[in-house]
Amino acid sequence: MLITIPDVLGPQQLADCRARLEAADWVDGNVTSGHQSARAKNNQQIPEESAVAREVGGAIMEALSRHPVFMSAALPQHVFPPLFNRYGAGHRFGAHVDNSIRQHRQSGARIRTDLSATLFFAGPDEYDGGELVIEDNFGTQRVKLPAGHLVLYPASSLHHVTEVTRGRRMGAFFWIQSMIRDDGQRRILWGMDQSIQALTQAVPDHPALISLTGSYHNLLRRWADV
Repeated sequence: MLITIPDVLGPQQLADCRARLEAADWVDGNVTSGHQSARAKNNQQIPEESAVAREVGGAIMEALSRHPVFMSAALPQHVFPPLFNRYGAGHRFGAHVDNSIRQHRQSGARIRTDLSATLFFAGPDEYDGGELVIEDNFGTQRVKLPAGHLVLYPASSLHHVTEVTRGRRMGAFFWIQSMIRDDGQRRILWGMDQSIQALTQAVPDHPALISLTGSYHNLLRRWADV
């Protein structure tokens, strides 16, 4: 399941966060790479322990906690604190699959990476290339979103970032351990929740809403890993 989520950050918050990121100290992106990724990766990152990374990451986490689409689609149990990368001309990230377990350097906490997420800080008109290409059972998707928008997709997907040929691509990336480990089960729950929301808007007093909502929660109760 691949979902794009618009306007995670509003215009002013996006501008404030971007200004902080632009002024931060950037290092070689392989500081967070596993063995496989290090062979394919050519970009820059802000170190995890950076105050800017913690502050902007905290703002993203707070925004996500209030975003109904993210909460419904991800059903998050744990979210790895956002990291930040940028790609200038000639930078790229070859095909890879994200590590199944991530460990936070400061806290030592580990999460299972069920979902990967990228939040775009640069708009598509600011750079050429730099598409996030994701391959999974939903086919191959090429993703290049407006600034402030987020893409959510299975962490098990093969994916890469195409070479940037003009300008600079900047974004946040992070992982989610979902209460629902299985992507197929998450897809069913997402579809049911979307139907419940649509029926609530169209026919709020329809008696089937109670039954459908009950079925949703019974499936969540059956499948949740908490």
